[in-house]
Amino acid sequence: MAGGGAKAGGGPEAITLEHTPTWIVAAVCSVIVVISLVFERLLHSLGKRLKKGSKKPLYDALLKIKEELMLLGFISLLLTVFQGATQKICVRESIMHHLLPCPLPPRAGAKVFTGMLGGARRLLAGGGAADDYCQRKGKVPILSVEAMHQLHIFIFVLAVTHVVLTAITAILGIAQTRNWRRWEEKIQLNNDSDPQMIKHVQEFKFIRDHVKGHGKRWKILGWLRSFFKQFYGSVTEEDYTAMRLGFITKHCKGHPKFNFYKYMIRAFEADFKKVVGISWYLWALLVVFLLLNVHGWHVYIWLTLAPFILLIVVGSKMEHIITELAVQVAQKHTAIEGDVAVTPSDDFFWFHRPKLVLQLIHIVLFQNAFEIAFFFWLLVTYGFNSCIMGRPAYVIARLVISVVSQLLCGYSTLPLYAIVSHMGNSFKKAIFDDNVSEGLVNWAQKARRRKGKKTENAEVGGSSVDGRYGGAVQMTDA
Repeated sequence: MAGGGAKAGGGPEAITLEHTPTWIVAAVCSVIVVISLVFERLLHSLGKRLKKGSKKPLYDALLKIKEELMLLGFISLLLTVFQGATQKICVRESIMHHLLPCPLPPRAGAKVFTGMLGGARRLLAGGGAADDYCQRKGKVPILSVEAMHQLHIFIFVLAVTHVVLTAITAILGIAQTRNWRRWEEKIQLNNDSDPQMIKHVQEFKFIRDHVKGHGKRWKILGWLRSFFKQFYGSVTEEDYTAMRLGFITKHCKGHPKFNFYKYMIRAFEADFKKVVGISWYLWALLVVFLLLNVHGWHVYIWLTLAPFILLIVVGSKMEHIITELAVQVAQKHTAIEGDVAVTPSDDFFWFHRPKLVLQLIHIVLFQNAFEIAFFFWLLVTYGFNSCIMGRPAYVIARLVISVVSQLLCGYSTLPLYAIVSHMGNSFKKAIFDDNVSEGLVNWAQKARRRKGKKTENAEVGGSSVDGRYGGAVQMTDA
């Protein structure tokens, strides 16, 4: 009988809900509901505060976090609902001996799987026929209830770790730009007082710092300088001034008082919404990481090194873009009136796509979150000396590399991205305030609808609307 007695040759059966005291059920439900409501109200209050503070990009990021939490809830629901069904997917025991995170003890395979079934009995509500289904066929379930429960916890820990570490890294990145605010204020104050003098191009510190030769040898030295510069003072005041003036000259000509710093921070906050989420390709990477966790392969040390190397390459590339902008100015001009202004272009970026940099940073942040979450999950679940944890030297090396990558990303890579990503051909809609941006988007949508209606009525009318509104739509998309 369910909920009482003991099985022959086994331990006591799990107590089902029908034989659980009602006060225990009510108490447990009350605790869960109270914790959930408190968390929901905290998120709601944070959202209201962000709205009041005109932080719409951060509010959108908060909505993205809520979406990820809802996805986690759905994953949790699926794992719970199909928990019983997976116990009826039976496979031969020999199949379970391949691609293991830990080797089976010699001549102990049967005992291990017997213990696995025992764990299923203890955790599966109701016990009885479900966990004996595969045993009666002489097979084993494809995934035990205990293993599914542990996988459930790991996915939750990974998602929370990714969101928290990304937020901390973004805050660190914004904090690193505090000097830029002072530089912007200084430029705004001195904009009208400084006379526009003509100087030789080599008199500008921005040019002298970045252009120190020519030819193949200088190209190699330029890359080496970019590699090391990302670790110290990645953006100087001269770099900021030149890139600011270049952006204003290209996109805001006639508005020298344009606050480039505020625009850059608004754009960075909008990008944070994309980085804090877990895209489909990141879930695919998670599956690959779990697949390659095979004993003896030591793949995880390379999976940790690869994002670290990628992060250094991305930082070097963005530093080198600043150098290329300076070289372009030195090659085009002998003397310059006023301050140095670079010429932004997509040609400086990989595949002419500035957005690709953000995607690479997204992958690096997720891999770091995976490594840190995986370490602490294994530490709590199995202990530091467990087989699945791996060799202590490898474990410590992986953890140190992940932490260093996270700090480097916040200290150098994200601030570099925040300014260098605007050195392309287009600008982001953060260049307008929230009301203007929303108005332009609505205008573009109405223009598309009007164009569609007129195209249906008359071909001539459709081409006329295209001529009137095409420019506005293109600007909004940019």
